[in-house]
Amino acid sequence: MEHDGGADERFGAVADAFRRNFDDHGELGAAVTVFVGGRAVVDLWGGVADERDGRPWERDTVVPVFSCAKGVVAVCAHLLAQRGLLDLDAPVSRYWPEFARGGKEAITSRMVLGHRAGLPVLDRVLSFEEIAGWTPVIRAIEEQEPLWEPGGAHEYHGHVFGFLLGEVIRRITGLTPGAYFREAVGDELGLRTWIGLPRDETGSLARLVEAEGRPAMPGPETLIMRTVTMNGALVFPGLDEPHGWNDPAMLGAEFPGAGAVSSAGGLAALYAAAATGVGGAGRLLTRDTVTDAVRELSAGTSWSGFPDLGARWGSGFLLHAPRFRPMLGRRSFGNDGAGGQFAFGDDEYGVGFGYVANRMIGHGDGRAARLVAALRECLTDR
Repeated sequence: MEHDGGADERFGAVADAFRRNFDDHGELGAAVTVFVGGRAVVDLWGGVADERDGRPWERDTVVPVFSCAKGVVAVCAHLLAQRGLLDLDAPVSRYWPEFARGGKEAITSRMVLGHRAGLPVLDRVLSFEEIAGWTPVIRAIEEQEPLWEPGGAHEYHGHVFGFLLGEVIRRITGLTPGAYFREAVGDELGLRTWIGLPRDETGSLARLVEAEGRPAMPGPETLIMRTVTMNGALVFPGLDEPHGWNDPAMLGAEFPGAGAVSSAGGLAALYAAAATGVGGAGRLLTRDTVTDAVRELSAGTSWSGFPDLGARWGSGFLLHAPRFRPMLGRRSFGNDGAGGQFAFGDDEYGVGFGYVANRMIGHGDGRAARLVAALRECLTDR
């Protein structure tokens, strides 16, 4: 497969792996960017952004990256903590007094970041319009009682992760999380990453497709599907259904737990900025902040009995987990998306990595892992 862009000679193995993904995994359109020491050493893109008309993938093409949004929100939370505006271990109610109802008085932002707050799903059933309107979700969170003693277990918090932390960000800064991210990070660095896609960027949006043979989803009544669809108000994967993930109106709303849209370069530069700094600027997150973020909070079997797949969570980020999401090592922190997208940083290796694609493969998707393995080979073969 021919691709555009390039890679430094030392990182040719990443380019080879990117090319093989098209042959071995049926890649449709994709891009990968890698920063090392604040400099882009890999920047590759290729394939088709929209299979309906054959529009090619370009360097600035963006695509929904689902829960990679959690990494964006987590960067914002840690940045506020670093600036002394947010204590991650203080009760959420310090910043959001109405939150302290129904047994939630002791819940901290750290518990939310580690998926330990007991709020993976809401009892209240909301419409799509209510969810897109923000305030009804916040009121539902205020009314919600935890499913377990906060801090005592973990369960993936899906959309609630983004709305809950997003409201903390809004209470501190006066801005919703997508707006705060652009003001504090995205605009200054020129990142093609948004939570709430601007209307004038819809022309650069790639169209998601489902791979043939993608495993069937669990039933709508299961906890995981209630979590990822907010009790059925959203669809998953539901790409072309009303309010599906190819709908620009859907992507233009702020769904900060799973609604980010980005290019590979946008995600890679974000994590590079966090880990090393880019463009001659100092690093966004200090070493002490990253040390705090990569301390393991959650792993193993979840509260609902969901089996241990090997995932490890720090404060808002997935950590290096050879069985689930291999990265580079003990200082790696990142997040993945339901379509196979993946981004992470590592300040020990000085890396920012971003991979995005528009073909959703599902369980067993090895595309990002292959790229990361090639990157590891390049970094350790000295």
